[in-house]
Formats: sequence, structure tokens, C-alpha cells
Amino acid sequence: MASKPPAGDPVQDSPQVKAPKHAAAGIPAVAHSLLISHQQMGARRTARTLLKVNQKNGFDCPGCAWPEGDHRHTAEFCENGAKAVAEEATVRRVTPEFFAEHPVSDLFERSGYWLGQQGRITHPMYLPEGADQYEPISWERAFAIIAEELNALGSPDEACFYTSGRTSNEAAFLLQLFAREFGTNNLPDCSNMCHESSGSALSETIGIGKGSVSLDDMHQADLIIVAGQNPGTNHPRMLSALEKAKAAGAKIISVNPLPEAGLERFKNPQTPLGMVRGAALTDLFLQIRIGGDQALFRLLNRLVLETPGAVDEAFVEEHTHGYEEFRAAALAADWDETLVATGLQRAEIERAAEMALASKRTIVCWAMGLTQHKHSVPTIREVVNFLLLRGNIGRPGAGVCPVRGHSNVQGDRTMGIFERPDPAFLDALDREFSITSPRHHGYDVVRSIEAMRDGDAKVFFAMGGNFVGATPDTEVTEAAMRNTRLTVHVSTKLNRSHVVTGVRALILPTLGRTDKDIQAGVKQIVTVEDSMGMVHASRGNLPPASPHLLSEPAIITGMARAVLGPSSTTPWEDFEKDYANIRDRIARVVPGFEDFNARVARPGGFELPHAPRDERRFPTATGKANFTAAPVEYPKLPEGRLLLQTMRSHDQYNTTIYGLDDRYRGIKGGRRIVMVNPDDARELGLADGAFTDIVSEWKDGVERRAPGFRVVHYPTARGCAAAYYPETNVLVPLDATADTSNTPTSKSVVVRFE
Repeated sequence: MASKPPAGDPVQDSPQVKAPKHAAAGIPAVAHSLLISHQQMGARRTARTLLKVNQKNGFDCPGCAWPEGDHRHTAEFCENGAKAVAEEATVRRVTPEFFAEHPVSDLFERSGYWLGQQGRITHPMYLPEGADQYEPISWERAFAIIAEELNALGSPDEACFYTSGRTSNEAAFLLQLFAREFGTNNLPDCSNMCHESSGSALSETIGIGKGSVSLDDMHQADLIIVAGQNPGTNHPRMLSALEKAKAAGAKIISVNPLPEAGLERFKNPQTPLGMVRGAALTDLFLQIRIGGDQALFRLLNRLVLETPGAVDEAFVEEHTHGYEEFRAAALAADWDETLVATGLQRAEIERAAEMALASKRTIVCWAMGLTQHKHSVPTIREVVNFLLLRGNIGRPGAGVCPVRGHSNVQGDRTMGIFERPDPAFLDALDREFSITSPRHHGYDVVRSIEAMRDGDAKVFFAMGGNFVGATPDTEVTEAAMRNTRLTVHVSTKLNRSHVVTGVRALILPTLGRTDKDIQAGVKQIVTVEDSMGMVHASRGNLPPASPHLLSEPAIITGMARAVLGPSSTTPWEDFEKDYANIRDRIARVVPGFEDFNARVARPGGFELPHAPRDERRFPTATGKANFTAAPVEYPKLPEGRLLLQTMRSHDQYNTTIYGLDDRYRGIKGGRRIVMVNPDDARELGLADGAFTDIVSEWKDGVERRAPGFRVVHYPTARGCAAAYYPETNVLVPLDATADTSNTPTSKSVVVRFE
């Protein structure tokens, strides 16, 4: 039998602290995967479910977006993937009786961990105006309430339609179609908070806002630089690719403020020898100061330029633009300034340059450690400069690799979930459906919060995710949500967003990836796009958690019929009955999806075209890959302050908390901790084990405080600290965003301790 959820909230601010680990995965990962799976699903359901994860005839893991190879292991999942599956396939249930026992005021006092542990939501639920308890509601009435509120708006732009990365291609396409037929481009999504900086930088420099490498490229590389990323926790299956690359002779440079166990040694649980001995991965660890990456890559570019014969002059001449301006800026890079910005030693940077010069095929991978700073877009442009110099885009074994965090976050954007859509996409959509899409830009995540705060947005609809838990400036976000007329959340499980509501609120329970989806008597598939542009099918195999659940496409089509009424000529009913009808329309609207249904039926799916990778063709404004020459930026700290980065624990995926341990970092039984370098801690009078309030400082003068955090002396880079989100999202000002991308700067928060 699976265990019951915790009866009360466990204490989260008094963890046991041990020394950090120096290897990831192995036997502990297998044991913990099975423990969590058994607790949530029971033994029989565990076996039935996990053997279908990421298989060609199974379902796509609802966790990260790392791709699968053509040849797959029987256990094609990682520890955190197993946790994600167990959380969704749990036998625990949240019924109307649960809501009758727990008023919203009670649920608000519970932690996100406790809420998530209660299980799958079984019925659509409604919170009437002035009420403190959700009550069951029919689907027909739920759609009618949405229609009442949307059709009463003064403008379609008073509604926001948010999408999380777990949404399928089919559902994402339908949601953006509905929003545009309704009349708005207000389509914020989780990309706005993670890789928006990557998309902005890559679109400008190489002409497409996605990575340019495949899994085979990873295996063929001579050098892989992993910057601002922790694969051991956030993308564990990436460690297998790094192990394979190392076995083929690749070198690996890790660039991060924190040492991470997964990048030190990987104990591969798929092989007996790997599980015991493991493989050392990192050849050079650059423990960089938070926000110093642009300065590092700028100086590396200077060292390449100063080395005779190092620049691929033929590639630069034929395929690039802006080289001379970039070259002048790079040659002016200053050693002293770079050492201050990065906190590194000169010899470390020189060693990195030697490794780069020795490599004929280089890949740079990155994640949130590069994307969530004020100067994130110039930083990623500098990474592109570094690769262009030696012709490392459009060459096997080389390229840019922004590693996406959620399983279909990239696919959602491909399907048109974007507040600033390409006019060509809207033209194709309008031709296909005989509608007139709005052309003005809509709200991203930050602007949606501002609009709700200011009364300019009155209805908030979320397709998955935990908007309140994921977004910055928690108190401002909660007040903004409460300022709306209606909040609607399409969800599988409870989270903080369900207890911070508008005047009225709906929770619409949906099928998960693991659930069998049958429409009009036919089993349906959905599709997803992974981090490397492969599109493949996903087929759930479990009976739905409740007969009262609807699929995401069915929820959108039901809402569309209620809101748009008979005046809409879009065949919403046909889309609900058979998702192949949706894919036929996607094939006619979205480039690269021609003959979609036939191609996705092939085992393993198909690869989307990528002009820079496939043809060395760069669809930019200049028709070439663009070098850039932005001024070098890095955070400057006042006396007595540290730079805080928010991060995940190992028992966490985005805002979903699986448990209260961070095994690799030596934290057990708690989350309210702040990691501080021992030398910094001594200077600031922060004893190991002491409790402190973390207070962020921002130019608006508003005090943002996260109280009662246990200090943990930890080998972070000097001047830097780290703590878990969402607990520290309260410290991130809403107005502190990256230039160009408007992404919250969650990795560079100036803080003091009281």
C-alpha cells in the first residue's frame, strides 16, 4: 500500500547538515527513486508506470526536457524523473470532502510541500465570491462562469492566459488559438522566467531562439562547457551524455558559483560498474562569482583573438556580420577587471583558454545561472561570440545548448505561446482559421503581474504550473492575484496558486502525462518537443485519477465553445474528439510540422529543421550570424552585502517539493537555509547554525524580507550566497529584470543579513 500524505506540516527550518557529496546518482539515487515511488504509487503501480517513462511506446517524463537517444535503456529515467512520475501517478486523492474539511484560510497557512503531498484533484471546484471553501461544480457551470467573466471585460486584453511547460503541443496550440480568436496576445508562459534571455540573444545572433546541437553532437564534442547549470539535480540524464562524451575523449569545463556533485563524478545507475565506481566528469572547475560569466567569455575571446591562426577566418568572412566592432571590444578586455568580476585566478582562465584552443568542436551548455541576471542577454551573446570565432556553430559536435528545464516549454513556444508573436505566424493562423489575430504585443509574466496589480487585467487563466509559487516578489504577486475578478487553474494537484485567488476562483482538474486519454472511444496521443528540437508522441497508460477529469484539449475546447459561442467557425468539437485533427492544422500553420501525423507516428518522432545547424544559414536581419560588442557588466556589491542566487534543492522540481532533503549538498529535513562561504560568514558574524533574516536591497527602497533562515557554511564562491526558491522569491523585486528579455533577476539579488 502507498502511504498516506503527511497529516501536518513538518518543520522546515531546522535541518541536519553534513558535508556535501562529491558524486551523483548511484545506489542512493536508485533507492530513493524506489522509496518515493512506492510511497506514492505502491509496488505494482510503480513497475507498471516507470517502465513506460520515455519509451517510444510510452509517455514523456513530466520532468525535464532532456532528449532521449534512439537506443533506450529499459529504465530510461533519472531519480528526479521517477519522483515527478510518482507525484503525478500517486494514488492519493484530493476530493470534495477534502475541501469541505479545509477552508482556503486553512490551506493558505500550509506549505507548498504539504499541499502537493495531498494527491490528485478529482473534481472541478469553485470558490464563490465571499466564500472561504471550494465546492464541487459541474464542468458546464465552470465553463459558463469563465464565459461570464471573459465576455464582461471591457477589452480582451484584460485577460491573461498563462501556460506552463508541461502543456502538450496540441493543448498549447489550442490555447493560443483561443486567446487570439478572443482578441489578445496576453500569453505569458514559464519561458518568460527561465530561458527568455536565451531566446532573445539567440534570435538576434543566429536567427533562431533555440539550441543548435543534437544528442549526437554532445557525444562527438571535443570540449563541453557547462555554465550556470546543475545537471545532477535539474537534468540528471544529461550526466549520461557527458559520461559518453568523456569516454570518447571530450574535456569538460564547469563554470558555477557552487561545486555540484553531479559535475564532479557520475555513478551511472544503468550499469553495474558505473553504479559502483562512477566516472569523473569535470576537468576544470571555474568557481565563478555570480554574474561574472560575460566578463569570463569576453576575456576568453580576447585570448582566442591574440592566438595566431585560432580564428576560423573563412567562417567569419562568409557567415558573420559585425566582426570588427566585436574584435575591438574583445581586445580591450581588461585582465584586472575580469579577475574582480569573476573571482577567478589568472591561471584558471588561461587554462580554460588552452582547452578551448585545443578543441575543434566545442559546445557551450547553460541554464538559469546565465539567464536570470540584468545583463543575461549580453552574456549569452558573448557565448555566441566565443563559438562563432572558431566556427563552432553548424559543425557536428559543436554549438549552443540552452538546456530547457521543463518537458515541453520549448514546444509551447513553437506552438505560438508568445506575447510577441512573429507576424508570419499570425498571418498563417489567420489564413487557416479565418480569424483576425491582434498584432499588438501582449503581456509577459512580469507585465501580467503589473497589469493585475494595477487593475488592468481582471481574469487570470493558467494551463498548469504554480504561478504564485514561481513568480518573483511574492507579496506583490499575491496582492495582484487577489485584485482579479476570476482566477482559473487547470491542474493535477494542489499548489499555492489555488489558495491565493481572485474574487472568484476555479480549479479544473486535468489528465496528466501518465493518464490514458480516450476521446470519442479512441485512445489519443499528445506530442512534445524536447530541448534539442525533437518532436515525439506521449501516450499515458494509467486509468485516470477520477472519471471527472478532462484532458487539457477538452478543457480548452469546452471553454472556447462557451466563450466564443456559435459565431466561432473554428471546429472545436472536432479538435476535442480527435487530436489528429489539431495536428493537421498545426501542420499547415507551423513551419517544420508538415505531414505531422505521419511523422510523429514513427518511433522516436522527428527532428525540426534548424537553419544555422543544418545549413549554416542564419535567418537574422543581416542574413548572417551577428557578432555583438556590448559593454561588460557584472554586479557590484556594497560593503557588508552578498549576492544571493535562488535555486532548487535535490528534492524539488521547479516549485514542486518532493521532500525536504538536498542529498548532494548535505542538507536533510529542511528548506529554510542560506548557504554562505565560511570566510564571508565570519566577516559578517554569521555563525554556522545561526538563524537570520535575509533582506534584499533594491533601488525602490522597499524592504523585502525572508525571515528565519538557518545559516549553513558552504563552499560557495566568495561574495555569494544561495537559498531555495520559492521560499526566497519574496526577495526578488518585480522590477528587477533582465534587459531585453524582462526575465526576473533571481540569480543576482543583493542581500544583507539581520
